[in-house]
Amino acid sequence: MKLGDLSITYIEVMADTLLAAGHSPKPLLEQYGIVDETLATPDARISIPRFMRMGFDAIQRTGQPEFGLLMGQHTWPAHLGLAGLLAAVSKDMRSACQAIAGFELLSSYNSRGASQFGKASDLSAEDREGRAPSPANPHPTDPALRFYSISPYNDYNLFVVDSVLAGWTHVLEVISGRPHQEWLQRIDIEFPAPRYQERYARTFQVPVNFNAGHNQLVFQRDAMDLPVLQHSASMHARLHHQATSELERVRLGLSVAEKVARAIGPLLNGQTPELADVATRLNTAPWTLRRRLQSEGLTYKDVLNNTRRSLAESYVRDTDLTLGEIAYLLGFGSAAAFQRAFKRWTGEPPGRYREIRRSGGK
Repeated sequence: MKLGDLSITYIEVMADTLLAAGHSPKPLLEQYGIVDETLATPDARISIPRFMRMGFDAIQRTGQPEFGLLMGQHTWPAHLGLAGLLAAVSKDMRSACQAIAGFELLSSYNSRGASQFGKASDLSAEDREGRAPSPANPHPTDPALRFYSISPYNDYNLFVVDSVLAGWTHVLEVISGRPHQEWLQRIDIEFPAPRYQERYARTFQVPVNFNAGHNQLVFQRDAMDLPVLQHSASMHARLHHQATSELERVRLGLSVAEKVARAIGPLLNGQTPELADVATRLNTAPWTLRRRLQSEGLTYKDVLNNTRRSLAESYVRDTDLTLGEIAYLLGFGSAAAFQRAFKRWTGEPPGRYREIRRSGGK
């Protein structure tokens, strides 16, 4: 199971941001083997670990740790794929946000979770560590567009959260024709204030709460009725049908085991999810899910173990997370328990496995 991947359009955003910062994107693209033909391929994707390494390298090249915030200013509706185009012709901000979150899978997939839109009180009430919603939120009925947690945070992924929240803000500004200060109440961010904290105030000019329970845009309650400038009922219906069909095609292409594995990923943090937890996430009964897995010759325990093993290999090979962090992400009680399981799966301790793969070994 992969950690996830993104549409090549996100690399276009990165390249545009480099150019605007006075740096040619060509050396970075060449370093990662991305040619013009790749950028022009509609279905081209890039793995999330590779995207994070490119972002880190872009920060090093520009000397701008706020590079993700700058990427937001170069994110346009088309960069979000069908979801962004659908948002651009929606009736109002509510349906635009529904499109952005609801069809996210068409342009990006992450094993850690999926974005959500709705009233803050209707979204998951607690984050992965069981913290209560941010005390800065006095109105749980305020609408929110929420990006999932990708903690633990480090120099490789802060820019991802920055670019998503800033990108959503810019896209919604473009399609509404209104500065975000008129409709955005505040921004919540999970990680502690970074060294470039003052850049957030300059970028957003609304309150930004760090160490919050979620990564999200929290809107003013009347913002959802704001009209979208280029609303077209006929084009919206056409694009919505196309996006719905494409999403159904993607989902139908998954086996039951793959659907279960994708549901397991976001539930692993610090715990081992039960069959009932996964069934709830897939909106089906536990016994029905068990029977469907049996029809594919698998048990829930098989899928859970296979998912853990696949993600473990990806985390060790493709990221710089510590073994303790990986153990937590996979629901192990300790780093030692994870290391024993990893050696049983691969025949090698994780540290040795990482060393061999990083040096070009098989």
